[in-house]
Amino acid sequence: MADYLDLVMFGALLAGILLGFPVAFSIAGVAILFAYLGWALGVMDIPLLGAMAQRVFGLLSNQTLIAIPLFIFMGAVLEKSGVAESLLDTMGRLFGKLRGGLGISVVLVGALLAASTGIVGATVVAMGLIALPSMLRAGYDPRVGAGIVCTAGTLGQIIPPSTLLIILADVMSNAFQQAQYEQGKFVVEALSVGQFFAASMGPGLALVVLYLVYIVIRGVLRPDDMPPVRADLPRPSAQEVLSVVVPPVLLILAVLGSILGGIATPTEAAAVGAVGAVLMAGLKSGGNRRPILAGTGALLLLAVLSGLYPVRLQRSDLEPAQLVAGGAYVLLAGLGVLAVLSALREAWGRKVPHDAAGSTLVMTSMIFATILAAGMFSLVFIGLGGEERVGEILQSMPGGPTGALLFSMGLVFLLGCFLDFVEISVILLPLVAPVLILMGHDPLWLGILLAINLQTSFLTPPFGFSLFYLGGVAPDEVTTGHIYAGVLPFIGLQVVGMVLLWLVPQLATALPAALF
Repeated sequence: MADYLDLVMFGALLAGILLGFPVAFSIAGVAILFAYLGWALGVMDIPLLGAMAQRVFGLLSNQTLIAIPLFIFMGAVLEKSGVAESLLDTMGRLFGKLRGGLGISVVLVGALLAASTGIVGATVVAMGLIALPSMLRAGYDPRVGAGIVCTAGTLGQIIPPSTLLIILADVMSNAFQQAQYEQGKFVVEALSVGQFFAASMGPGLALVVLYLVYIVIRGVLRPDDMPPVRADLPRPSAQEVLSVVVPPVLLILAVLGSILGGIATPTEAAAVGAVGAVLMAGLKSGGNRRPILAGTGALLLLAVLSGLYPVRLQRSDLEPAQLVAGGAYVLLAGLGVLAVLSALREAWGRKVPHDAAGSTLVMTSMIFATILAAGMFSLVFIGLGGEERVGEILQSMPGGPTGALLFSMGLVFLLGCFLDFVEISVILLPLVAPVLILMGHDPLWLGILLAINLQTSFLTPPFGFSLFYLGGVAPDEVTTGHIYAGVLPFIGLQVVGMVLLWLVPQLATALPAALF
């Protein structure tokens, strides 16, 4: 048994999670139990656990991961302020008279919310409460409506900014550096979150196109499944469409544009997004909009002018023109601060900041607790010889690098039926990714391929998170069987997306190569 203790440890972890124990405590508890069991059997060097302190310090001092709570807060504020409801209502009336039009509107809104919030649960719940009842009233097949809502909500995992992509960037960058060290390189390259954001744009948009094509074709072949809405439903005016679409698009451009353009780091861009979300929430709350709009304009002007004519006020040799510019920048920043305070005051009555802060605290705590516990698990797993065993298994796969990658993708897909993306990302991927990179696979392309696979884990029965999110808010006539049956075609589309990325790797590699 001692020779296979690493495999028994992995099985014990799966059993603990499936029995319903809290994930972070299951991971850490199994790690401690098997560390002392391995030590008692003479196959584990217990002083190895002393490296855990370095791992904890490395996690807490990781500047990249600070973006996670900021992006979560941004998404939570937008979700609590009613942006999703406005988008769904307007886009539903815009496309609803087409065959499959409500489904098209849900996918487009899902893509917009993915790029502005990145929170799967909030998106699925919002669309399940608003869009799904409208689809059922219009005569949609419950399976079709449930499948579209679940799948559109998962776009937040592959379209940046995404918590999954931030975690994957950190994991894959470490794996890439480890692979370079094993190749004898001492000057190593690293991968950035910006590169992963850029790499995911093409595949994410390709998935949106696949969903839309499927909905249109099904609407033509089986019109009874997705009939148009009633003719007397008023179409929104151009001004109404612009008023709900332009603010989130501007926020997306501010966040992603600053990252991809090299203007800001992901953490800085996440802070910009959080401020922008607060301003949007203030505007949605009603009341006096003038100071918020004026302050927003001042912040935009400050960003442009400070980029064109930077001034360092701490210097003692400033020229008069620089002093004037610096004073103007301070004034513009002051107007921006007043706008944020005014937005918070407007949103305070609807408890948007309270609810958003609570959601951010819960989700951030869950993610970081899981990452910390996974660090201990991987340390013990390596101490029991698990890393060498994984390498041997992948190296012995028939088909060489392709066979090893197919095996790894299949394992991730299978585990996605039972585990969350965070556990898979921080437990399994650090073990298999270095070996796959050493076999010659491009780390950026590999990371996005895994991201699509992990996105699929939200849809795969029996434990896909999107299925549970929708099941909790769906109308009574939508059963669990309807939800499971509805996502099956979209799981197939996810596989088609992975095959497409496999055949055309430039979908993921072209944009990062052009920008970085």
